[in-house]
Amino acid sequence: MDTSVRVAASRSVPLALALFTAPWGLAAANAAYAWATRAGGGDETGAQTLALAAAHPGLYRLGSVAAMLGSLLMVPAALGAHRLLAGRSPRLGTTGAVLMAGGYVCYFAIAFTGVIELAMAERGGPVPDYAAVLDRGQDDLTGLWVFLLFVLGNLVGTLLLGAALLRSHRVPAWAAVAVLAWPPLHVAGLVAGSEWFEVAGGVLQAVGLGAAGIRLLNATG
Repeated sequence: MDTSVRVAASRSVPLALALFTAPWGLAAANAAYAWATRAGGGDETGAQTLALAAAHPGLYRLGSVAAMLGSLLMVPAALGAHRLLAGRSPRLGTTGAVLMAGGYVCYFAIAFTGVIELAMAERGGPVPDYAAVLDRGQDDLTGLWVFLLFVLGNLVGTLLLGAALLRSHRVPAWAAVAVLAWPPLHVAGLVAGSEWFEVAGGVLQAVGLGAAGIRLLNATG
């Protein structure tokens, strides 16, 4: 039984705007990567990353910038969703919002490395050495927690926040389900080796969080 305090959500235009825009930045980043890899390629290794950046510099730059902006805005977006809950499903909502915010702070750091990777690819020179540096950075245990926290916030945080929105009835059920679609579709894309699953999940998440943004704008508190 939910014993949380039933209070009205307080309206916030900046947080609502973040809910509208943040997930679309991430969806754009997924779409750019999907289009760049439509004929193959990837970023599993440093060599593959540099080859992809060299082959599609415009898409690579677009994806990196969109991911950074989306990650930056996802922090106030998570706070906006938490405000909309207004005490309903407090454990799920608070844990999910905190994990999402922390995870996307880490994703900003990860996405920023795309600028460096692109500079390496455009400069040319000792590409094997560049690739070795990128691989070493991925394997460095002092930075491993950044990737782990991103995965935790991206998947578990979104799942918890979506579940809180569903239980709270602050948004239509379809909107909460759209948010909940992101984690399974993201995992399905990794298993299937197709970024288009992530694109679909990103669009659904954007629609669901957009509905939360509308409700936050219309809040009476």
